[in-house]
Amino acid sequence: MIKIIIMEWKNMYCDRIELKRKQMLDFAEKYGFTAEITVKCSQELDKLLNCFQMNSEE
Repeated sequence: MIKIIIMEWKNMYCDRIELKRKQMLDFAEKYGFTAEITVKCSQELDKLLNCFQMNSEE
């Protein structure tokens, strides 16, 4: 049961990461890579990736 919950959590997190990545790329295409909105989205993506990595190692 715990393995199923962990797998569901990982899948959910991967979905969030992918959505944020797509959003960042859309912002970059529309506003440029150095635009504030793109950089902020990139930082949010970094946080998601770091959290996923930290929790995956346990």
